[in-house]
Amino acid sequence: MADIYLTIDDTPTAYSLDMADMLEKAQAPALFFCRGQRMEENPAPVPELIARGFVMANHLYAHLRSSTLSLDEVKAEITRTEKLIDAAYLTAGRVRPGKYLRFPHMDRGTAGWVVDFDAAPARHRDILVKLFADGLNVSMDKPAPAAFEKKARLQDWLRAEGFTAPPVAGVTHEWYAETEMAQAIDAMFTYSTSDWMLTKRHAGKWPYATIDDLCRKMDDDPFLSRPDSAHIVLLHDDPDNMTDIAAALIGHLRGMGGVFRDF
Repeated sequence: MADIYLTIDDTPTAYSLDMADMLEKAQAPALFFCRGQRMEENPAPVPELIARGFVMANHLYAHLRSSTLSLDEVKAEITRTEKLIDAAYLTAGRVRPGKYLRFPHMDRGTAGWVVDFDAAPARHRDILVKLFADGLNVSMDKPAPAAFEKKARLQDWLRAEGFTAPPVAGVTHEWYAETEMAQAIDAMFTYSTSDWMLTKRHAGKWPYATIDDLCRKMDDDPFLSRPDSAHIVLLHDDPDNMTDIAAALIGHLRGMGGVFRDF
């Protein structure tokens, strides 16, 4: 395995600082994607995370699916959360390193059709479908043409607003480098741990029901153990407390030879 960039969705929660303690002990930097509504309800953790050296990014305000919102509503969700992140950096006395964003549920305006599967080279299509179908709880039906137009307009708007993809290096998987994933302004991932399936509200309803299941998923993945590409790994912060689950998965990744890199 090569370099790993950890990304953590849905911060802050009551357990965000426990997650930070665990990450520091594991020497595993991470990029946290923040939900604006949670920042307003629980403002303390994010400035402390920043002060401790973690990078904060935008996960929209109310964690709604962008395919269910108008273009202006999505922009408003992003803008509202941006103000909160900027304020948190000011409180922490740190300079924000960049403007990064991941859409909730990876819904970029096109639901589970995260990238245009039909536009990808045929040899990559099944890989991309499996990547998102295994890691997300979204419809995989092909959306209407208007949704593709909204996605394109959102990409243009993000670029104009100064957003960039997170600064990761060495992601060379062909299905990433040769497709829309490599051009995305919003943050992609190359591996989802599917850790959310172990939360109380999801437990027993999905294919992976235990930490051992998630570790076997890692072992069975045809790309995760390859040393010729870096990996962008998705974890979650959650009110059910994902710290122990995340610790186990990070330990397994390290045991597979993963080296955790900063953003």
